[in-house]
Amino acid sequence: MLLEPWPWYISGPLLSLVMFLLLYAGKQFGVSSNLRTICSISGADRFSDFFKFDTKAQYWNLAFAFGGILGGFIAVNFLSNDGAIALSESSISNLQSYGFENIGSRFLPTELFGTEMLKSWEGLLILLTGGFLVGFGTRYAGGCTSGHAISGLSNLQIPSLIAVIGFFIGGLVCTHLFLPSLFNWILG
Repeated sequence: MLLEPWPWYISGPLLSLVMFLLLYAGKQFGVSSNLRTICSISGADRFSDFFKFDTKAQYWNLAFAFGGILGGFIAVNFLSNDGAIALSESSISNLQSYGFENIGSRFLPTELFGTEMLKSWEGLLILLTGGFLVGFGTRYAGGCTSGHAISGLSNLQIPSLIAVIGFFIGGLVCTHLFLPSLFNWILG
């Protein structure tokens, strides 16, 4: 069981328990706020008042984010099977029509997440544009998807509900309109 994906009835209650403990401790979960903390620790507070705040109060969030990274590394390298995933035949044929190979043999397609993407100008352009859009969107929405969808909705915050609806609409538009063209451009 440990090497397989955990079912919703185990991971869902564990996530709820973590959220309850954070709410009980008076903390709000969000990964994107760590960027502000890291920038402040790195000296950005000398250049902008936005980065002038009590960073020590956010160390727990840095530890949480580091634990997520470390946990992901351990899960992928020591607690995973061969990385194969089960996809429907229609998903496999759609992805193959875009130029993906070995569909389902790895969790992340090497065509997009391999080191060869860093060697092409298309790959670098996608990384830079994607990074900018994620950073801009996170700042514009006042938080990241995990912060709004998990913490904000747990606190019954209307702005988080609006942000999550926007995230879903944006995800659907990108999945059905933007990504097919992008995949054909890169892999075609």
